[in-house]
Amino acid sequence: MELFDVYSLFDITPVRAQGCSVWDSEGQEYLELYGGHAVISIGHSHPEYIQAVTEQVSRIGFYSNSVQNPLQKELAHLIGDASGYGDYFLFLDNSGAESNENAAKLASFHTGKDRIIAFRKSFHGRTSGAVALTDNPRIQSPFNSHHKVTFCELNDAQAVERELSAGDVAAVIIEGIQGCGGINIPSDSFFRELRELTVRYGACLIVDEVQSGYGRTGRFFAHQWSGVRPDIITMGKGIANGFPCGGILVSPEFKAVKGMLGTTFGGNHLAMAAAIATIKIITSEKLIDNALKVGQHLLDTILSKTPVKDVRGRGLMIGIEMDTPVAPFRTSLLYDSHIFTGVAGQSMIRLLPPLCLTIEQADTFTNAFNTLLK
Repeated sequence: MELFDVYSLFDITPVRAQGCSVWDSEGQEYLELYGGHAVISIGHSHPEYIQAVTEQVSRIGFYSNSVQNPLQKELAHLIGDASGYGDYFLFLDNSGAESNENAAKLASFHTGKDRIIAFRKSFHGRTSGAVALTDNPRIQSPFNSHHKVTFCELNDAQAVERELSAGDVAAVIIEGIQGCGGINIPSDSFFRELRELTVRYGACLIVDEVQSGYGRTGRFFAHQWSGVRPDIITMGKGIANGFPCGGILVSPEFKAVKGMLGTTFGGNHLAMAAAIATIKIITSEKLIDNALKVGQHLLDTILSKTPVKDVRGRGLMIGIEMDTPVAPFRTSLLYDSHIFTGVAGQSMIRLLPPLCLTIEQADTFTNAFNTLLK
């Protein structure tokens, strides 16, 4: 049997990783500035993380959600304390896409309505409902292209209000910062307008923090720069530093009904050990502060020294937009400079490194990038 060939793969086989470094099967070291799509939040192979996961799997790795699991409650308290959402509820699942599915379903249950407003250049995941909420027809099959979803332009409050006024909208879903769409940052005033409009028209506000959350932007969640409090916040990626895990934070205005949401693997013992270790390390090592400091250094350095079209982002979620296709630059950074980066579209280099990135490592990238542009 062969693999179903849907991925474009670099000819590199990582076999070991530590902090912000990855080594391949040939012994070559790479600087990690993409974190496996923003998944590695505390750095690779953190000793406290390894110890927590190892000790947990030696006791019990999995049992279903039909029994008590105190680790879930411990994680809920830790997230509540770190995020400032201690009065919200936590539902645990397996990924960011599943979190967005559950958020949309919960909003529909809560409001009794069936249409959702999303935004142009959005990306919310690869499962059926999440794909429908994503502004990319190329990944929508006929099966999941018939959900009731309306796309508005980002930062266009008037367009959102026109749709909300129809009275059938269950929720507005927006990314804290659009990642795959090109590091597009909703304005703080737009977030506040969305909050006011959704309250006025009886719809839920869902903020997708799968990529932009968990400390990446220098706040626990990116939307917290604006001061709003959404009805539902979705999480994934960095929550367990590479172990599959996701979840949603749910406003106390929502009533839980037995059976309305469910999952086999969500919140399992091993995932909880990984997630608890991750958030403890983020807190104890002040990685959110580090993300803000190093991210600002990167932004300032690139803006002052690099001849590119635009640089935008917050914390360690940064996009470098160029006037020409970036694929050759990314390939050269990988194979010649041995630096992992990402892209968004055809013209943007995307940086999503571990939150423990140092100033020196950031300078290694900017020096290599500037050399390529000369």
